Amino acid sequence: MQTQTNPAKQTVSSESEQELLKNFQELLPQFDPEKGGLIPALQSAQNLFGYIPEEAMRLISRSMDIPFSEVAGVVSFYSYFSTVPRGRHVVRVCLGTACYVRGGKEVLAAMQNELGIGIGETTEDRQFSLEVGRCFGACGLAPVVMIDDQVHQRVRPTSIRSIIDAYRDDIEEEVL
Repeated sequence: MQTQTNPAKQTVSSESEQELLKNFQELLPQFDPEKGGLIPALQSAQNLFGYIPEEAMRLISRSMDIPFSEVAGVVSFYSYFSTVPRGRHVVRVCLGTACYVRGGKEVLAAMQNELGIGIGETTEDRQFSLEVGRCFGACGLAPVVMIDDQVHQRVRPTSIRSIIDAYRDDIEEEVL
């Protein structure tokens, strides 16, 4: 499995991940489990790695003397946390009632085709992750796609490539 330090960073080697785990372990004493430190510790791991690897959860469990099952339960409960690397850009296609009725399912199929991934997956280059949303509160603009925090309204399957290409161009500019 490839890993990523942060959605805004490039893929890192396993040696780099080991270094990150070491750095993360040094941060753990600042999180007090008696004072609600579990969530901030998990947020720190998410920010550092771009997701929460199992080894980071185990470090938190040992450091805070909390059962691993409890740490893993918190991670699985909150949708903010991810146990798999996410792409630099998170693409969410709305399938709420209005979006679904106005072609959201076809938009999702076109997005899957363009990115070459399924729901919950990340592209090999770690640039895009694909998720489904149930309502973004923009029903009058349906169908809606959110990429990161940007809302794309009245999306048609034929416009998917140009929308994604704008983010690909953004990626290429940052690499230069």
